[in-house]
Amino acid sequence: MECFLLLSEELHFGRTAERMHLSRARVSQLIQRLERRVGAPLFIRTSRRVALSAIGRQLRTDLEPHHRAIEAALARAASTARGIDTVLHVGFSTPLAGELVMKVSQTLRGSHPGLAVEICEVPMTDPYGRLRDGAFDVQLQELPVREDDLGGGSPLLTEERVLAVPSGHPLAARATVSLEDLADVPLLTVEGELPDYRHEHHAPARTPSGRAIATGPSVTQMQEALTLVSGGRGAFLTAAHTATYFARPGVAYVPVADAEPVGYGLVWRAGNTTGALTAFADAARTAAREMTQSDPRTAAQV
Repeated sequence: MECFLLLSEELHFGRTAERMHLSRARVSQLIQRLERRVGAPLFIRTSRRVALSAIGRQLRTDLEPHHRAIEAALARAASTARGIDTVLHVGFSTPLAGELVMKVSQTLRGSHPGLAVEICEVPMTDPYGRLRDGAFDVQLQELPVREDDLGGGSPLLTEERVLAVPSGHPLAARATVSLEDLADVPLLTVEGELPDYRHEHHAPARTPSGRAIATGPSVTQMQEALTLVSGGRGAFLTAAHTATYFARPGVAYVPVADAEPVGYGLVWRAGNTTGALTAFADAARTAAREMTQSDPRTAAQV
């Protein structure tokens, strides 16, 4: 049945053989055996193409939901055997990261029903504290992460960076800005005990040519930052999705043409890899690919 369903998808004996790690001859034998059992051809074969017969189309329609159910049942059994019936606490740092985490959670409900996923936002002012104290098992957040006691960090997806500026500022009328333009407006900083590289990520001290960038007020959350931006107190470097989730009067979002993209990856305590975390990471890679196919804001990295 698996061979039949794969061939009905590929309509090519060679590709089907590759996916099943079998020889083309073995694939032909399996299909012929199934056709003898049914009593009619399931495929129409010519020297140029392979196509499903009418009976083949009917069989595929009837088989597909049952095949998916069998695969799900096997996945559930494997999860139980690996001890994945547990609760996984997952943090997310931004709305886009939260969107991806929710997609993963929904996927795992079907493939690993014994695995419950609880999600919560990562505080902007303390990006690693809840992970380190065990409140989170894993979190999806902006990169880079350069902490000796934390693992992971490979990007799942990326998006461009933008500069949130007051709508009346001269930079707001530009199609794009550059990192050199940051010298023309004070940058808001993030309050808290952040590592130096995180401070530099949010509010670099100098432009690439060495010009000083003025420091604006410090903030603790995105709404506070955008309130200050709209009030003319400074600008804020952020990810492109912010324009979608936090559109508001008085704030313009201008792409930073020469800035490195914002990457998002999973981070966990080093040495704390579990079956549940592995299942979540596998599903996250798949969900990231699916998200980027339908979302022009992002690019897949896996």
